[in-house]
Amino acid sequence: MLTVERHRMIVELLKKKDIVSIQELVDATNTSESTIRRDLIHLEEKKALKRVHGGASRIQRKLDEPNILEKSAKNLSAKNAIAKYSASLVENGDCIYLDAGTTTLQLIQYLDHEMEIVVVTNGVTNLEPLLSKGIRTYVVGGFLKASTSAMIGKVALDSIQSYRFDKCFLGVNGIHPSLGFTTPDPEEAAMKKKALELSKECYVLADRSKIGEIAFSEIADISKASIITNDIDEETKELYNEKTIIKVVTP
Repeated sequence: MLTVERHRMIVELLKKKDIVSIQELVDATNTSESTIRRDLIHLEEKKALKRVHGGASRIQRKLDEPNILEKSAKNLSAKNAIAKYSASLVENGDCIYLDAGTTTLQLIQYLDHEMEIVVVTNGVTNLEPLLSKGIRTYVVGGFLKASTSAMIGKVALDSIQSYRFDKCFLGVNGIHPSLGFTTPDPEEAAMKKKALELSKECYVLADRSKIGEIAFSEIADISKASIITNDIDEETKELYNEKTIIKVVTP
């Protein structure tokens, strides 16, 4: 089989399945594992796919944005491990910004309710668990985006300007070594960017599916925040470590 035909077949398989294993590609193309690995490196460089452990995945479209229910059902154990580690970074006396999102929501259960902390959030789904733990909470006002339960827009940006944070914990849709942190919605991107600017320490919480992805709207360069993720290979870890701090946790 010609290389160009093999590449076309790999891309076509990824259109049918979001993730394919190296063994599936070996069987489909009747070629060697080493050849497939070279193909995946080449196609990733062409931005035709994203390599993952043991195979490849389809790159999300720039405006793809799962709603909060869809997000809640994915990568639960990874999100839980990321959230637990992130909560351990919160110290007594901290003022923190907690972004809207499913991983940041998970973080709340691990906060020590006996600590004196203040939380500012634009995530409506964060409110009930924060209040149930008796945590002093301020809500950013603004337009409520239904799909992500996030407060966004000019009013929200004006509201957040009043605060200064020791730490912020953000969710994103894409993390790329040269194109930075991204998310599909420009207004959500603006909120996340402002939170980064107002925080002394910044953390992006993202499971491995976000690594290498690129969404429509830029938030910031990856040097602007530490990354907390799960289960990435050493080559990828070293690539990101050149530009920022990346912490890999395990479920």
